[in-house]
Amino acid sequence: MKTGKHIFCALALLAAAACSTTRALSPDELLLRKATVQVNDKSFNANSLNSYVLQKPNAYILGVNPFLYVYNWAGDGQSGLQRLFRRLGTEPVVFNPSKVEESVTAMRNHLRYMGYYGSTVESDVQVKDRKVYVFYYVTPGKRYRISAIDYDIPTYGTFPQDFEDYLPSTSLKKGLYLSEQVLSAEAEQAAQFFRNRGYFGFNKGFFAFEADTLQSDGTARLKMDIRDYALGDDPASAQPHRKYRIGEVSIAYPKDLKIRHSVLENLNMLRPGQPYSEKAINDTYTRLTSVGMLSSVNINLEPVADDRVDARINLRNSGLQGFKTNLEASVNSTGLIGLSPQLTYYHKNLFHGGELLNLGLKGNFQFKPGDNASSTEVSVSTTLRFPKFIGLPNRLFKGPNIPRTEISLAFNYQNRPEYRRTVISSAFTYSGRLTERLFYQVSPVRANISRIFNISEDFYIRSMANNIFLMQLYTDNFDMGVSGMLYYTTDASAVPRKSFHYVRLGVDVSGNVMSLFNKYMPVNDYGQHKIWNTPYAQYVRAELTLGRTFHFGNILHQSLALRFLAGAGYGYGNSTSVPLDKLFYCGGSTSMRGWQARTLGPGANTLLSDIFVIPAQLGDMKIEANAEYRFPLAWKLEGALFLDAGNIWDFPVRSEDLTELSAESTFSLKTIAMDWGLGLRLNLDFILLRLDAGIRIHDPGLPEGKRWVAPANWLDKGNAAIHFGVGYPF
Repeated sequence: MKTGKHIFCALALLAAAACSTTRALSPDELLLRKATVQVNDKSFNANSLNSYVLQKPNAYILGVNPFLYVYNWAGDGQSGLQRLFRRLGTEPVVFNPSKVEESVTAMRNHLRYMGYYGSTVESDVQVKDRKVYVFYYVTPGKRYRISAIDYDIPTYGTFPQDFEDYLPSTSLKKGLYLSEQVLSAEAEQAAQFFRNRGYFGFNKGFFAFEADTLQSDGTARLKMDIRDYALGDDPASAQPHRKYRIGEVSIAYPKDLKIRHSVLENLNMLRPGQPYSEKAINDTYTRLTSVGMLSSVNINLEPVADDRVDARINLRNSGLQGFKTNLEASVNSTGLIGLSPQLTYYHKNLFHGGELLNLGLKGNFQFKPGDNASSTEVSVSTTLRFPKFIGLPNRLFKGPNIPRTEISLAFNYQNRPEYRRTVISSAFTYSGRLTERLFYQVSPVRANISRIFNISEDFYIRSMANNIFLMQLYTDNFDMGVSGMLYYTTDASAVPRKSFHYVRLGVDVSGNVMSLFNKYMPVNDYGQHKIWNTPYAQYVRAELTLGRTFHFGNILHQSLALRFLAGAGYGYGNSTSVPLDKLFYCGGSTSMRGWQARTLGPGANTLLSDIFVIPAQLGDMKIEANAEYRFPLAWKLEGALFLDAGNIWDFPVRSEDLTELSAESTFSLKTIAMDWGLGLRLNLDFILLRLDAGIRIHDPGLPEGKRWVAPANWLDKGNAAIHFGVGYPF
């Protein structure tokens, strides 16, 4: 770990060499050091005005911006190293006085938009040592509550009845504060309602509002007017609002896109003669884009005679075939290296019906340079996903979200110093979206069959010969059952920009159906019923994940990501434990980052770490909590500070016939492990590369009384791990 210490020293010297943050400025320039908004109303959120400060200083963490120092240190040097540092550095913000007045005007306009009338915004510019500090002092104006609402609407056709149907859902209520923001939102909501009722082209420009704020009680009487002409148009151009129906519907796509027309018709929600509805347009767009083989979907609407709207759907296909790669790597301070490369071939339109084929090849290799011990795991998998719910008619799924059916098959080969093992797995899975925020995945049938062979004599003697529990765990196994998963999130976008939270619950149940036929099955020496000469697994397993990410900071966009995970698997009936592949583990690039994968637990038990040459520490249950503070550095670089706590544990032995397991393997607060660390990320928008270094601060694998690791020993051998991954850990 001497290299790490040298890096820390180099950074300290670099900061010392760049002691002045104004070095890169010309003599007539000033550095903007601070811009602060202060509001004399404690009930007002001052942060809501920060986005209207049109010139912001560099971001500082604990009063320091190291990348501004880097930029200044590099100066105008012409060496390759200096040019590189100048590109990585952050250019200082030169104070621009005109931006102050522009910011004052922008804040006043925003306050009026929010319903604060007669607000005052004043600025104060202070200069010290060529550094500028700008203060904005805000006094919000008066607000008016709405005391009454009057409506003036068209009286022809079905419009009055449609308006009556809308009123229960209106956002305008007595008692609300009057503001342009509230009125604009109401106009947009009402216009959308009428577009879904057949009024093609209806928009918020047809709404006009008048407010009487001279009421004796200080409130506002509001009038909402729906006109026959849009704002800014000549009243003489007024035309009655009419309802439309869908006219001709056509779908055009490139000739090289080989897709069955019936598939597109099932995805299309528009039919000639049906009432026009913007929702049907949006649902059609969502259904077509969700298939995955189209790069763009355009729906052009054109009003024609007889109050009809023709819909012309134009599709463009994306690359239908290609390869994807992924790589995860880790190394700990004992020299154990782990590599997990992955290569996937995909085809997005295999049978000309939007079917997605994935063929994957994945490896997991662990080794120590200069040591003959190693572990190899290779898996080959194939999945075929259909854009429909096989077994149910398409007419049952009319919303924007289409279900999917997936058939998967995989083969896994493991070669460890202790044994060799093969696993064949398959599943039939339904997945989809119940609401905008709630997702599901159900596998009514899934099956795994594993074979273990070439068990080393040393492993057998040390672990299995005198422990029936491990004997049954490391043996052939047949696992058939059902699985399900529910996932709820407040932001389903690929890259959430606002604070959000999520909940994920997964459940596996196996062996219950097969247990109904126990009387027809042979029994082995341990009392387990067998099918195809293999004991079948009977267990229940559940895993719950709770997560929340807070986004904050208007100048320095930061986030705090939190996660809590708890899971347990319980074998019963024909099994004393869940199968090997369903047990829990800790460590790795997305878990306890002070440890490599499968090197922690169970509990404080070190027996498994002594038995296995390459770590394979597993447990019946798992509890883990993670916190990660994320912040930008410069260019595409991001930093992270994280803290992890958790472990895996075993249930107490449930039979006197089994050798008693060590009490150190069962749950205890004293055996919760903890680590902290730093992360560096390269965010290229389309991909995020991550490097995390985790340091153990509480290691239950150490003797009791020595488990808290002193800071002086944080970088000792065996007390840290480095992980490389793709994407955020959670």
